[in-house]
Amino acid sequence: MSAGRTRKAPPEPKAHADPKAPADLSESTGEDDGGLPSVPELLAAAVAGIGGAERPGQVAMAEAVEDAIESGEHLAVQAGTGTGKSLAYLVPAVRHAMTAEATVVVATATIALQRQLIDRDLPRLVAALKPLLEREPTFAILKGRRNYLCLHRQRGGFAAPDDPQDSLFEPADSGPTSPLGRQVKRLHEWAEQTKTGDRDELVPGVPEAAWRQVSVSAQECIGAQRCPFGSRCFAERAREAAGQAHIVVTNHALLAIDATSDIEVLPPHDVVIIDEAHDLVDRVTSATTGELSGPAVDAAARRAARLTESPLEGSPAVAEGLRHAAAALSIDLADEPAGRMDELSDELAATLRSLHEAADACAKAVRANADALEDDPQRIGTLRMTLASLEELYDVSGRVLGAFGADVAGRGDVVWLDQPFGDDSRRPPTLRVAPLEVGPVLRERLFREHTVALTSATLALGGSFDPLAIQWGLGLPGADHLAWTGLDVGSPFDHPRSGILYVARHLPPPGRDQLPEAYLTELEELIEAAGGRTLGLFSSMRAALQAADALRDRIKQPLLCQGDDVTAQLVRQFAEDEPTCLFGTLSLWQGVDVPGPSLQLVVIDRIPFPRPDDPLASARQRAVAARGGNGFMTVAAAQAALLLAQGAGRLLRTVTDRGVVAVLDPRLMTARYGGFLRTSLPPFWTTTDPALVRAALRRLAASAPPAATDPLPAH
Repeated sequence: MSAGRTRKAPPEPKAHADPKAPADLSESTGEDDGGLPSVPELLAAAVAGIGGAERPGQVAMAEAVEDAIESGEHLAVQAGTGTGKSLAYLVPAVRHAMTAEATVVVATATIALQRQLIDRDLPRLVAALKPLLEREPTFAILKGRRNYLCLHRQRGGFAAPDDPQDSLFEPADSGPTSPLGRQVKRLHEWAEQTKTGDRDELVPGVPEAAWRQVSVSAQECIGAQRCPFGSRCFAERAREAAGQAHIVVTNHALLAIDATSDIEVLPPHDVVIIDEAHDLVDRVTSATTGELSGPAVDAAARRAARLTESPLEGSPAVAEGLRHAAAALSIDLADEPAGRMDELSDELAATLRSLHEAADACAKAVRANADALEDDPQRIGTLRMTLASLEELYDVSGRVLGAFGADVAGRGDVVWLDQPFGDDSRRPPTLRVAPLEVGPVLRERLFREHTVALTSATLALGGSFDPLAIQWGLGLPGADHLAWTGLDVGSPFDHPRSGILYVARHLPPPGRDQLPEAYLTELEELIEAAGGRTLGLFSSMRAALQAADALRDRIKQPLLCQGDDVTAQLVRQFAEDEPTCLFGTLSLWQGVDVPGPSLQLVVIDRIPFPRPDDPLASARQRAVAARGGNGFMTVAAAQAALLLAQGAGRLLRTVTDRGVVAVLDPRLMTARYGGFLRTSLPPFWTTTDPALVRAALRRLAASAPPAATDPLPAH
């Protein structure tokens, strides 16, 4: 049973379930709104200001977001592509921020959407609303400190390590002698020009190894008061701007850090809007995942040992103990099988305990002597970096040790070993630890402390918001009730008339390793009928490469495959040349926006269930089963439904688009869970007739109207 309520647009009046809400909130807010126009009036002005047309789903969503902000009741809104959901949540957010003199945080999943909000949506909205408002609403973007150039580090403010393997800097007088050295030199040149220090401003970007040489984490920063560049710090300027803004745009990762740690990285705020909310669990999981490897431990030990040149006491012995632990960890991990760990071997457990104790001893030695370095910013910088790495080793090793000893349902963390192979063989074996669930911490640290509106084109799985609400912590079984509402505002697209869902029921079930020859033949015939214009979404890179290699000799249309070039460039080529096909894997399932005749066929090779050896998914399934639930449906089927819906959503990007989503996996029709998955997809007209689909694709290819543009952004 749902802990919230689901309704269709237009929204109906609802009771305010939050006991802290005023009895008649409409009257109380009406007296305090400063005479500002209503949300519908502001939305109409915003739409008119950018030359768009009013959409019922957009209006319904804006009113629902306003209702949630006023009532304190959380909201999940499914808004199909083309609804104009950015305006639908920004307008009530701006009105609330200006009325209450508060800050609203908008968290997105991708850099592209952050940039769209900051560079396009918000400036246009401000310009449109300015004549109606007493003053101009303000906005800012805020990211983690690591995303900003650190002038102190860039200008040598951290002591250079003696071991060249522990540094990617090259001697200043030797010139760039490697590709990485040239990237570092480019960063130093950019540092003299940039006004924001924002990494995303640098186009094209630089590898992570180069960026690390000019950036620091929050734990490594020596603080604006100590830093000789504190008054010019890009990260501090961004924080100051965010603290004064009505709307702060950030990402899911920073929201996760703010919600799951004691570090306050976001300005005080009462409302959070989470866009691309279908990605929230994965992003929070990623942000809270720790890792250990022998080389990483050894690097921290070397940094601690170098501090013995300062007046630190006790560091040499404890640093040597950490180096011994690093060597033992490398040996132990090399002997362990890859995959999820249900128990620790005695040898590995002993090594982790030694590492845990040595990291703690090193950190205490560093802290005890920190005052002696008070007047040396360079040494303070090195000390902070060293202390941050030691504290991370201590925390992660403690998490790994603490993950064992309870039944699987009671564990807070999942541990697995990532063993390198193939092209990754140069990477060291790495022990990873991630939360079994993120819902409980989101429930306590996000939903209990803020009013939250979550939105995406894909939130209702199997026709219900409950699967994702449970993962977020809103609908946890056995937990006390948190009021929330689910709302589907629909889509401006006429899916049954614009698209066909074709399931190749006549094909055999997919194999475990390679694509069956029948799949390649089916794919070839579909592409030929469509005249190219195909986005191939594959469940693995191996399958994408196999299909690309096989079909390049069998079709006459150009075929691109992920990995041939930077993904953004491949998508650009695909969009600009109509007959071109593009094959790829997970990063193409979301975010690809190619309107018009360049994309008229989306092919999905198989239902994207998590791999059976996926350590997190399998652990989460077992935990659900241990509580008496259906682990497969709750975890594996929900994940597959989400990805299928996202992949199918690549087809229609404007109201004039037409095409076919072809799923080669017959289980979408034949398996018991098929109905749940199909209900999660847009309501296309559905068929299993291959001849009918090929004929429809030929007609589309023959007509191929010029690409149309939508007056409002899809987001």
